[in-house]
Amino acid sequence: MEYPNRPIHLAALSEWASTKHGLGSRSLPVFKYNSFMEFEHLTPHTSPGAQVELKGEDGWRLTVPAGDACHYRMAQLDDYHTHRRADFLWQPSLSLSFSMRASGKNLPGTWGVGVWNDPFGFAVAQGAVRLLPALPNAAWFFFASEPNYLSFRSDTPAVGQLAGVFRAPRIPLWVFAPVILLAPLLALRPAARVLRRLASRLIAEDAAALALDPREWHRYRIDWEAKQVTFWVDGQPVFETPVSPRGPLGLVLWIDNQYAAWTPDGRLKYGTLANENQWIEIKEFMIGELKES
Repeated sequence: MEYPNRPIHLAALSEWASTKHGLGSRSLPVFKYNSFMEFEHLTPHTSPGAQVELKGEDGWRLTVPAGDACHYRMAQLDDYHTHRRADFLWQPSLSLSFSMRASGKNLPGTWGVGVWNDPFGFAVAQGAVRLLPALPNAAWFFFASEPNYLSFRSDTPAVGQLAGVFRAPRIPLWVFAPVILLAPLLALRPAARVLRRLASRLIAEDAAALALDPREWHRYRIDWEAKQVTFWVDGQPVFETPVSPRGPLGLVLWIDNQYAAWTPDGRLKYGTLANENQWIEIKEFMIGELKES
C-alpha cells in the first residue's frame, strides 16, 4: 500500500518499548498529544517514481527507483515541511527509537533518521516564507556513501555509517544575509579552506563511525538532552557526546541519491549519483519525552 499524499497518524506503547527492546534505565511514555508533544502526523514527500509505502501496522518502506546520475531522487517522511523553523515540534529531553534495515550495505547517496532544523530547506510555512538558510542543528543516524564528506572538521568521521550531531548558534537574518554574498568565494579553493575553518569554529559537531550491517534489522535509539546526546544500537550505547543541538527541531526519515562534500583541502562538490533500486524499511517507531524510570 502506497502512502496517500497526506499526513498519516502514528501510535505506539511505551511498555512494549521498555520491556522488549531493553531501553535501560529510561523509558518512553505513550505518545502524549499536548502543547509539548503534538506528534500525530508524518507527511510523505517523493520525487517522481519514488515511493513511501505502509509496511504492516507500524512500518514504512521508503524506495528510490533506479536511475542515472542526472536526476535527484528521494523518498522522505517529516513533520515540519509547512512549519516555520521556530515552530518545529521537538525539544530536549527527547528520545526516539526505531528498527531499521536497508536494501544494501553502501547505498549511493544518503539515508537515515533523526531530528534537524532543515537548514537548507525552502518552504511557505504558516503565512511565513523560509527563504534564507540557517546553520545546522541535528542529531541523527546518518548513512552516507562516497563522495560525501559531511564534516567541517578533519578529525571527525564524515562518510559511512555515522551517529552524529551538529550544534550552531541562531544568527539573525540581518546578519546571515550578507554572509550569503561570500558564497562565490567557495569556488576559490584557498578561500574555501578559510571559510571551512571559520565554519568549524562557529558550528560545533561530533560523530562516531558505526560498524554494523545495515541490511540486517537493528534497533536504533537517540536520547537528546540539553547537555548531551546518547546513541544506542541494539540496546547498547555506541556514542555519547556533550554536543547537543539547539531546538526546536523537526523529525525526518529519508533516503536519496545525492552527495555533498566540503573536504579539508577546500574542494566543494555536490550532485547526484547513479543507483539501482534501493530502499530502507523502518518499523516500531516511537518518540516521546525522555523520563527517568
